[in-house]
Amino acid sequence: MSDQVGYECALITGASGGLGEEFAHQLAPQCQRMVLVARRDVVLKEVEARLAMENPALEITSVATDLTREASRRELIHRLAGTEWAPSLLVNNAGMGDYGEFTTADWRKVQQMLDLNVGAATHLAHGFLAPMVASGRGAILNVSSLASILPIPDFAVYAASKAYLTSFSEALRLELRDYGIPVLAVCPGPVRTDFGETAGREGAPVESPSREWFYVSKEEVVRDALRALRRDCARVYPGWKVGLLAAGLSILPMVAIRYLMGQRPRRVSGDDT
Repeated sequence: MSDQVGYECALITGASGGLGEEFAHQLAPQCQRMVLVARRDVVLKEVEARLAMENPALEITSVATDLTREASRRELIHRLAGTEWAPSLLVNNAGMGDYGEFTTADWRKVQQMLDLNVGAATHLAHGFLAPMVASGRGAILNVSSLASILPIPDFAVYAASKAYLTSFSEALRLELRDYGIPVLAVCPGPVRTDFGETAGREGAPVESPSREWFYVSKEEVVRDALRALRRDCARVYPGWKVGLLAAGLSILPMVAIRYLMGQRPRRVSGDDT
């Protein structure tokens, strides 16, 4: 028996590529309607056109907007709330990173990262939850990261923002349990998307062979995430290798985790190039 379920309307942020596009692709056959949200209008329209062609029964629209801006988020919520396009499934996928020492970071990029990773996910959940609670139907999927359980040097703010999102998801899930609304934190390890290009700075270290071993395809990440959502899991680490790593980290004392993070390959400002 299939455990596939249907959604009246799914809203996916960061839908112009990577995990967001893959969420749209895998969710399309399960939805009546779909809202794609991202900054890149042209690319977003291309994704919309492909999905519409592959899923003739799907009603689909796209909204090009900058979710780092509170005004844009308010406009999006106001535009959809109370209509048939209000999401019964909210996929908070949009996110960004920044690799490098905190002291040398561009503050504007740090602020954008916090506004997107923390602000947008929280704001959209707040804006769209009331109708879900009123109807007793709905679901929220927050794309966090394996980094959320680690204090990672040179990824300090990114890891902290994902720690917030994982904790927020867990607490929100408990608040919404009596309303029958599942909330899932998806915590992938390394995935091949354009995330690294956006996060990288000059001087970032070369990928290590051990990191290569943990890579999981975006197709598997999304497949595992949607399966976990249907089963009302609180958290999922897609891919058995990442799941095993997360389980191992969960039993380590903080002193051991500090040591491991201290041995992580780095390229800091002032190093020879």
